[in-house]
Amino acid sequence: MSTSQMILGMQLGNGYGTHGAAWRGTGVDPANYADFDAQVRYAQAAERGKFAFLFLPDFLAYKADGMQEAPMLTLEPVLTLAAIARATERIGLVATGSTTFNEPYNLARQFKALDVMSHGRAGWNAVTTSDPASAANFGQEIAPRPQRYQRAHESIQITQALWGSWQQDAWIKDKANAQFIDPAKINAVNLQGEYVASRGPLPIPPSEQGQPVIFSAGGGANGLEIAGRYASAVIGAVFTIEEARAQREAVREAARKAGRNPDEVKFIAGVMPAIGATKRAAVDRRVALGDRAAVALVPYLGSMLGLALDESQLDEPLRSAQLERAQPSPFDPRAPRALEVAREGWTLREVLAHGVIDYHPTPVGPASVTADHMQQWFEAGACDGFWVSIDVYEDGIDTFVDEVIPLLQQRGLYHEDYEGSTLREHLGAPAQYGLDTRLANPAQ
Repeated sequence: MSTSQMILGMQLGNGYGTHGAAWRGTGVDPANYADFDAQVRYAQAAERGKFAFLFLPDFLAYKADGMQEAPMLTLEPVLTLAAIARATERIGLVATGSTTFNEPYNLARQFKALDVMSHGRAGWNAVTTSDPASAANFGQEIAPRPQRYQRAHESIQITQALWGSWQQDAWIKDKANAQFIDPAKINAVNLQGEYVASRGPLPIPPSEQGQPVIFSAGGGANGLEIAGRYASAVIGAVFTIEEARAQREAVREAARKAGRNPDEVKFIAGVMPAIGATKRAAVDRRVALGDRAAVALVPYLGSMLGLALDESQLDEPLRSAQLERAQPSPFDPRAPRALEVAREGWTLREVLAHGVIDYHPTPVGPASVTADHMQQWFEAGACDGFWVSIDVYEDGIDTFVDEVIPLLQQRGLYHEDYEGSTLREHLGAPAQYGLDTRLANPAQ
């Protein structure tokens, strides 16, 4: 992958899209929540756009916003990707797996089997879990942060050791001499940590990329240490170029401290495009989707702007006196954008339709607006690429692929076709099999 071209991943969730009302969108089958064929269809559309990977978040407890919104995530991420693997050829397959409520052997087995099944396209987003409702589903309580992250380090190291326990040339397959394997090249790992352990070996041979790629999506000092030591890509949540630059450099510095080349770790920023033929059309599309939810969001929008707002003003713009008093909250990085949009004269419903409360920046308007946003961030050194969160998958993925991707290609910012067949190749990640020897032996 050329350093002058961005890496793209696509968020894949509940079968509808990232907007809470996507299940009610035009042309959307409300049964898609349990339809793996729909997930396959969306993955194939992303592969048509030469996306490097699909990214499947996960949450270990039932969560939906009342009766109007569907749960946001897939039924089970690894099984979803197993279905997708059989119907795609190049796109990477990245799933979230908790180190808090999984044993390393289970993680190693699931993700390496997916890697072999997909011919070297699997990635593991290694995360800790801090949600009490999730802990309750495992009959446990949330452990203190130091314990969770110590368990995470142990789990990742044991998992990678298990991935390497079946050596790359152990599988002989010699029919004439009746020798299936070389037993001397399949070894136990015998690793015992404070919280987790495994004897091994893992009875799975290497894939075309050797073993799955580690991703990270955690923040703070503990998350940075995980990313710096193990990850080849970091999924970011940032709202400004300055914030993105700072996070990207923090990730790179964490890699340096771990003895790695910082270029090995790609920082992937989020973007949630709202695309329409015109800005007015894009806003109207989002207004139609968010017609019911907007009422509940008005007070929060008010807190972002330092104003007391309620639903009575939902279909009116802020008054002159309100605009004079408005101040963006210093505690919410989205607030300056919300005030900027409000000052353009949009109604509160339309301000919300601009995605000002979304968890990633939302470029609004024709495809060129999204392409411009991505180009500006990429060329400013704010990221190595983007994970794209589509509001309604049914039409939104094709719109992005057919309208935004060609613009990025024309500008020389995005590849015309896949250069390789594995996720490691898509990311420009170095070869690795088993533990990273630089981390296992700091003297190297």
